[in-house]
Amino acid sequence: MAAQRARKQKAVVDVDDDNPFVLRSRADEPGDPDVHVYGRKVVCATDTRGQPRARGRSPLEIVVDATEGFIPLWSRNTTLRWRFNKRSMRIFQSPAAAAGIERLMAQALTKWGDAVPVKFAKRDDAWDFEVVMRRTDDCDSSGCVLAMAFFPDAGRHQLVLYPKLFEQSRKEQIDTLVHEFGHVFGLRHFFAVVEEREWASEIFGKHRAFSIMNYGSKSVLTGDDRADLKRLYKLAWSGDLTNINGTPIRFVKPFHIAANA
Repeated sequence: MAAQRARKQKAVVDVDDDNPFVLRSRADEPGDPDVHVYGRKVVCATDTRGQPRARGRSPLEIVVDATEGFIPLWSRNTTLRWRFNKRSMRIFQSPAAAAGIERLMAQALTKWGDAVPVKFAKRDDAWDFEVVMRRTDDCDSSGCVLAMAFFPDAGRHQLVLYPKLFEQSRKEQIDTLVHEFGHVFGLRHFFAVVEEREWASEIFGKHRAFSIMNYGSKSVLTGDDRADLKRLYKLAWSGDLTNINGTPIRFVKPFHIAANA
């Protein structure tokens, strides 16, 4: 019996060197966010603000949030401070999982290139957002949530990752984080103005039907995505763009600055 218990215990702590994202067996209660479907039963749960009313516009533009009556963009020279929620990272058998997630984040940001409007600094104190790993998947008839991020504002936030994310290919893991960082930069889902209702959003610029902020096979980061995001912030920071379709732009500072202002 003692040997049997030892084998079971060893099975829990052994680590696959090729895959640092092996989970422990401990379970937790899943959340229940409203979700949207990327395609193939995988989901982004960030954009849960409802269904902005269609106004007959083409979906061929990037979409920015306007649910508070203004468009929030990060102030010039913003640095977002982040940390891992260490307790949530205990879900992984391997301590290398955190480093693996950090690499995924770096690769996702690299995909956005010089369009990234903010800097990121890893800090355990005075942080603006935490990377949190959920212990169980959140699935329903629409699919399974992969990740959930946040939009620009002065609060503290979470970049939430679900186990289902690490069942995807490496490319899909990176693309998911590229999509989520799009939300962090202030972008709504590609089709928000055209297909969703009730919550306000505005469109800016033009691109092809393929966009990382879209779903399914069309969820692809394009040069137009990067160019539109870069131009949006450049015009806004210079003062040449103060509103989009009449909705004013408001610059926001991260928590670690706003809380001490």
